[in-house]
Amino acid sequence: MKLSRKFWMVMFLAVCLVIIQYHLTSSWLVAPASASNNVVNIVEPVGSEEMLRSAVERLQVDSAVTASVGEKVIKELVMQLGRELGIGGCGEVSAPAIPSKPTYPSPTLYIITPTYRRPEQIPELTRMAQTLMHVQNIHWLVIEDANTTTKLVTELLKRTGIPFEHLVAPMPEEYKKRRGPKPRGVSNRNRGLEWIRANATKGVLYFADDDNTYDILLFDEIRTTKRVAMWPVGLCTKFGLSTPIVQDGKFTGFYDGWVAGRKFPIDMAGFAVNVEFLLKRPKASMPYKAGFEEDGFLKSLAPFEPHEIELKANNCTKVFVWHTQTKSNTASAALDMSKYNNTNLVLLKQQIV
Repeated sequence: MKLSRKFWMVMFLAVCLVIIQYHLTSSWLVAPASASNNVVNIVEPVGSEEMLRSAVERLQVDSAVTASVGEKVIKELVMQLGRELGIGGCGEVSAPAIPSKPTYPSPTLYIITPTYRRPEQIPELTRMAQTLMHVQNIHWLVIEDANTTTKLVTELLKRTGIPFEHLVAPMPEEYKKRRGPKPRGVSNRNRGLEWIRANATKGVLYFADDDNTYDILLFDEIRTTKRVAMWPVGLCTKFGLSTPIVQDGKFTGFYDGWVAGRKFPIDMAGFAVNVEFLLKRPKASMPYKAGFEEDGFLKSLAPFEPHEIELKANNCTKVFVWHTQTKSNTASAALDMSKYNNTNLVLLKQQIV
């Protein structure tokens, strides 16, 4: 290697050391503040930029240095130095890039999730939260069938970083005392509708139960809803599906294991409603009638007919949500405090029903 090439090689290594020191130690020279205007002057190390530019430009054109060190290594280092100095591919100084503001898909999705205290509550909300954390521009309304919010649920929601509301809406006593199936989740969902009417003007609402499994692709489908959209739900009823039937790209009926004379025999996870469309129907709500909650709500959106449904999920040929229903667990045995007091089990037991 000739002397000049050795010189540039040494210069190159020196440049790398200068940059490392320059950034790690933040060695800016700060001039004293002016007494009149209290302005702090930031001064770069004298001559450093000119030396760096010269070394980078020399390395870009010296093929011998490239051959000695390795083309890939040189290119990566030159690109890094160029970025630090604002030097383009041809050695020209480029203007510093102005970071663009992050953009989020519109409109906002309002996810209404009814829940209640049980052994599976935190695990199911955790699973659901891990999905929603990947979805942009959402507002999660988690509404408990209780008189007060559960602390563990609140802590979970705060950890996710998802914008949320943690509300309560206990089932009216008259329905709790009824024999047979109870209209679970109705008070929660109606409370969510109240919140949306009071706080939202645009967006799309979706009733998402915490015992379902969601593909994040579903939320891209939901976001484009103009009025009322529908799609298939898997693992639902004895048919394994609840979905609109589509033939030649047109809605022709419903496929569901339990029709029971319903006008809209569809699962709760299988439809979304545009907020503006909802707001034009101030009386729309969910009835306290077990098994007919979806049908009653969709009929309350009148004027609206089945043939007006917006078909999502590739004309209802894809499944992006499953009604998985986690196995029910019995309440855990009480902790023997005489044996396990002052152990980690005390704190753990507080997190388990």
